[in-house]
Order: sequence, then structure tokens, then C-alpha cells
Amino acid sequence: MDLALSPSTLQRRKRLLLLGGGAALALACAAVWAINRAVAPSVPAAELLIAEIKRGSIADTINASGLVIPVHEELLPSPVQSRVAKVHARPGQQVKTGELLLELDSRLVKLEAERLKEQLAQQENRVLALSLELEQKRKQLNSAIELLELDLQSARAKLQRSQMLRKAGGISAEDMLTAELNVQRIEIQLRQHREQIEDSKRSTRSSIEGAQLQKNILGKQLAQQEQLLAQTQVRAPFDGMLTWLAQEEGAAVGVGQLVAKVSELHNYRVEASLSDYHARSVEAGQKVQVEQGSLLLAGQVHTILPEIQNGTVKLLVTLDQPHHALLRNKLRVDVNIVASRRDGVLVAQRGPAINGKGRQAVFVIRDGVARKTELDIGASDGKAVEISGGARAGERLIVSDTSRYKEYESFRVTH
Repeated sequence: MDLALSPSTLQRRKRLLLLGGGAALALACAAVWAINRAVAPSVPAAELLIAEIKRGSIADTINASGLVIPVHEELLPSPVQSRVAKVHARPGQQVKTGELLLELDSRLVKLEAERLKEQLAQQENRVLALSLELEQKRKQLNSAIELLELDLQSARAKLQRSQMLRKAGGISAEDMLTAELNVQRIEIQLRQHREQIEDSKRSTRSSIEGAQLQKNILGKQLAQQEQLLAQTQVRAPFDGMLTWLAQEEGAAVGVGQLVAKVSELHNYRVEASLSDYHARSVEAGQKVQVEQGSLLLAGQVHTILPEIQNGTVKLLVTLDQPHHALLRNKLRVDVNIVASRRDGVLVAQRGPAINGKGRQAVFVIRDGVARKTELDIGASDGKAVEISGGARAGERLIVSDTSRYKEYESFRVTH
């Protein structure tokens, strides 16, 4: 017959059953938790950059890199082949108009100037000598003419007497002819002397004009040489900052080689570089936003340089505040060129999770779960993007880097 189990045995068996059921339940819960963790992890919201979709305005911009440069900058080249004789300034120094920056060796320039002065003096002496020679010849010919005029008067008087004697039969026809020919000879001599005076004037005047022309040429060469001599003392062309200087005394410099650079202070613009892919989308007059840290300045495209180098095009940007206190020469900035502007569209803060334009997968948070959603990304101004489709106003996007979750379709966001 069966024996009844003792109460202690029954209680022990009951405890074992309860312990086994609890362990099985714990194992089941742990398995469910592990599977849930593997399939859909949870991420603290503090570790994510979450942006809310709002309705607003956005500018479609083209991004470029920029460099702040002075509006007015002058390069000072060497006027002659020489060497640096003495340096009077240093780069970074503020200079005044006319301030001496450096001196170039000017000995050769001075020698050439002296040679030209000597040649110029020779031409002046030649002009003077020709003028004196002409005057002397004119006096000699005038004296000869005066004598010939006296001879002509005497010959004409003799001719008149001969004509009277001929009528009376006092002289022969041959004597009469001799008297007539004598008058004609003297008249011819007078005409030749007068023509000789005019010929001498023309000849001497031509020589004087040639000497004067040579003198003018030498004068211009001398003026140019004196200008070169003055330029060997390199001076500041305006008030500004000396941004570059040939500092090594004795260093050789060629004609046209840069020896100094002076830039205007507190008046800047931006030289921007962007891919030639966007060249057709940029034109003069377009609005521009220049950024550098907390600095945000407005401007516009002023000039698009025609040359394309290494796949990039350069353009000059004028600033609405060219004298801003935070602007510095050679400061690197981000340049956003406004191609168009949209109003009343859905916008959200931009982040690493959004890459360019077009349709792309972004995690949208709904009911505490981030779900991978295909969104249409439109225009961007560098800080915000347009959401063209796939989400509604008020929804929140994860815009921080989510590459570690790219294999998941969703995950929980905890607070």
C-alpha cells in the first residue's frame, strides 16, 4: 500500500518546483532581454544630436573656402638689377606714406645718369656751336652782298654812260656789251649769295633740329634714370602694414623682382576658391555669407576670375563690413554663396548624418524609437537643410553620426 508523504517532504518538493519555475522564468527573461538588445539597442538621448523639423526659410548655398585679403595691396618691385644695400624696416610694421623701407645699391644708376648728363651737355654745346656758325656765315654773306650791291650800282652807272656814249658813237659795240654783261654778272652773284644765305639757314636749322631731338631723347633718358635712382630708395606708397620685405642685406635682386609689399589696414575682402563644377551657378552680385567661428559677415560676389587652375575657380567677395575688428590678413574663412532662397519649407539643423542632397536614410524618432526613414533632402545653407519629403513638421531627426547603427532598422532612445 502507498505510504503518505510527510508534510516536510511535500513542502520541500514545492519549494524545488517554485525555484525551478523561477529560474526558467529568469532565463527566459534574460534571453528575451539579450535578443532585444541585439536586435534593437537603446541609446541615451544625451549621446545624440537631435533636431526638430520646423517650417521656415532656407538659402540654397554653394560652399567654398576663402582667404581674407586687403582691398588695397601694392607690390613694390626692384626697378633695376641690383642688390639690397640697407634695410630700414621689418615685416609686420605699420608704415606711413613715403617712409623709407630699404635702399638698393644705386652706383650703376648714378654712373649712367652722369654719362647721360655729359652727352646732354655735348648736344647743348653742339646746338650752340651750330647757331654761332650760322650767325657767322650770315654776317659774312651779308657783308659780301653789301659789297656786291655797291659793285652793281657802279656797274649800272658805267652801263648808263656807255649807253650815252654809244649813241654819240664814242664807244664800240663790244665795250657796250662788256658793260651790260658786267651788270648781269653782279646781279647773278647777288642772287647766289642771297640763295646761299637761305640754304645755310635751312642746312643749319636741320642740324640744330637733329641735335635738339637728340638732346630731348637724352633728356628723357636722364629723367628715366633719375626716376630709377629715386626708386632705389623703396618707400611706402600709402599708410598701411608692411606685410613682406627683402630683409637680407647684400642679396641680389633682378629687374621686377618683389622687394616689398604694403597692405592697407582694416579694409578687407575675401578671395574664395570653389570647384569648377559650380562655376556656372555663380555670378557677380550674388549674396554671400562669410563665416569663421562666431564671426558671420554678409557680402556679395564682386569678380569671378576667368582662369581655372587645378579644377578650381577663384572669385573676389566684397564685404558689407570690410572694416570689422575681427578680420585679419590671411584669415581662413568659410564662404557660402547664396544660389537661391526658399520660404515656408520644412527645415532642420544639419549634422553628420545628412550627406548632401537627394534621398537618404535618416533615423526619425517616433514614440521613443528611432526608425530608419527615407527622407528627401533639398537645399542647404551649411547650417540647416530642407526636408522635401518623408517627414512632417514637429518630428525629430537624429542628425549626429549614426554610422554605428546603420545595420539596424530601429533602436530605442532613452532619457
